[in-house]
Amino acid sequence: MRMRRLLAGLLFGLAPVAGAADGPLDEVAAVRSFMHEAESRHGLDGAWLLEIFRDARRRQSVLDAFSRPAEAKPWHAYREIFVTPARIRGGAAFAREHRPVLERVRARFGVPPEVVAAIIGVETFYGRYTGRYRVIDALSTLAFFSPRRSAFFRRELEEYLLFLREENRRTADLMGSYAGAIGIPQFIPSSYRAYAVDFDGDGRRDLAGSVDDAVGSVGSYLGRHGWRAGEPVAVALTALDPGRADALTGELRPELAWRDLEEAGLEARGGAPPPGPDTPVALVRLDGAEGPEYWAGFRNFYVITRYNRSALYAMAVHQLAVAIGREGG
Repeated sequence: MRMRRLLAGLLFGLAPVAGAADGPLDEVAAVRSFMHEAESRHGLDGAWLLEIFRDARRRQSVLDAFSRPAEAKPWHAYREIFVTPARIRGGAAFAREHRPVLERVRARFGVPPEVVAAIIGVETFYGRYTGRYRVIDALSTLAFFSPRRSAFFRRELEEYLLFLREENRRTADLMGSYAGAIGIPQFIPSSYRAYAVDFDGDGRRDLAGSVDDAVGSVGSYLGRHGWRAGEPVAVALTALDPGRADALTGELRPELAWRDLEEAGLEARGGAPPPGPDTPVALVRLDGAEGPEYWAGFRNFYVITRYNRSALYAMAVHQLAVAIGREGG
């Protein structure tokens, strides 16, 4: 038995497989090994797993989309996608419409309404676009046929199966993004299981159909990753010596001190008061339309990157949140 589990574990971590263009995935050797491992490790019903993967399909469009993520764009092009007049107006309207639940989130998790609205705005345009792929197809495609991050997506596929069992769902019919993210806030399965909350009190965590649950779950995610109420997110900087500044960039975690930025010739722009000299910061360099942009990212900026580990993403959320607040959201 131990040897069988060891062999299954080795197969479970193999590189992406070829073939199975559109056929049932239960016929793919690596998928069958995955099913055996999931059955052995978690007690998942083998007949149910066979039914799930007999219906699952490899989707070339998933692989195509995964090969060209928005985060590969320069900042000025990325910003044009997410910080737009339509998203700003939509965010302000979303914040006004859902003010009571957003204020509950602020009270419980410390996260401002405009930040929650901005994340949902960036993720799904306030719930308008939650994905056109079956989650089982997206995760299976990336788990077994992607040339990169396949191990990550196999773990997420396992998490999705556990989620289905916990939620008493017999069929894998949930829709989501090409990367297997689910619902209004686009939680991957592991985040759904760990951070989603029932915020409307109906006994279910429904991120696809309940705005209250979606809003509460965004607050839960940021709160549990260390959001600090009342603290800043990011401050724009002027670099007197770009060469010295560039030497400090690269880390998203705030491991520098504000004095390190000052000593490198960086100063706050726009009249923003400088924080204390020992305040932890990260120096973020972005490719703007007219040259490099430098920003000091504080603890809350880093927390946003836990949602999507990209400085571009966190800055888009921050700037959209600021604009929503100015719009009256």
